[in-house]
Amino acid sequence: MTTILETVEIESGTNPTAAIIWMHGLGADANDFVPIVKELDLHHCPAIRFVFPNAPQIPVTLNGGYIMRAWYDIAAAGTDINKREDESGLRHSQQQIEALIARENARGIPSDKIILAGFSQGCAMSIQTGLRYSQKLAGIMGLSGYVPLADKVSTERHVANQNTSIFLVHGTVDPVIPIQRAQQSRDLLTSLGYQVEWHDYWMQHSVSPQEIIDIGNWLRKVLT
Repeated sequence: MTTILETVEIESGTNPTAAIIWMHGLGADANDFVPIVKELDLHHCPAIRFVFPNAPQIPVTLNGGYIMRAWYDIAAAGTDINKREDESGLRHSQQQIEALIARENARGIPSDKIILAGFSQGCAMSIQTGLRYSQKLAGIMGLSGYVPLADKVSTERHVANQNTSIFLVHGTVDPVIPIQRAQQSRDLLTSLGYQVEWHDYWMQHSVSPQEIIDIGNWLRKVLT
């Protein structure tokens, strides 16, 4: 049985009918994106339950084996971001995120009202899980990340989310995950027929004010 991850939850209104499961990046925690909720323009959106899970604590090769919160091990950053992808770690975290979706289903929110979102490693997990999930989701949001296990997407993706809106954003001067890697991910998804909304901004590995506006605009589109 998959262990349910610890989460921080915020509800934008009473009796939420939609949910956003939002994964943090390497070394951060569930509180990392909590402050952004109050900055989002959610007018006309239904009441939303924001679910921010804590990634497991594992040794990370990139940081000399130091134990920190990570969705999977990573050996290198920058242009070597794909070096020795941790497939088992990715798939294990995918199962944990699927368990969070199931918990929202049990709490009355159907899968087609659930968005998977994430930043950096969390972005990779939202895409890894969303493309393979067997029920229709409301959307997949990827911030400053990339498509992991890219060579396996075409054979492992599930038709349930073929027409699900995918929102991707990236910084043009990101030193951690170069924009070229994100563009390759965008182009891969587009070539497979996915509906990708793409934005880039003059920023590094971070979040910009315009990005927050664009996230709000996209959320209103997919949830109303």
